[in-house]
Amino acid sequence: MGKVMGFLAGAVCGALVGAVTALLLTPGSGAELIQEAEDRWQLTLTEARHARDEKRRELEAQYRAETRP
Repeated sequence: MGKVMGFLAGAVCGALVGAVTALLLTPGSGAELIQEAEDRWQLTLTEARHARDEKRRELEAQYRAETRP
């Protein structure tokens, strides 16, 4: 039981040190980071939709080519 408690204590201390370090070294405010994350998410969604549409067109073209008599 002592090893488990020691591990948990180390994990909690490590998490706290990591959180404090992240807060101190973060280059922007919370609002800026949230906005940046939202912008990146929107860009990712846009790129994924574009890739999906492109692949759909490609597969439809292949399907039409294969089903022609």
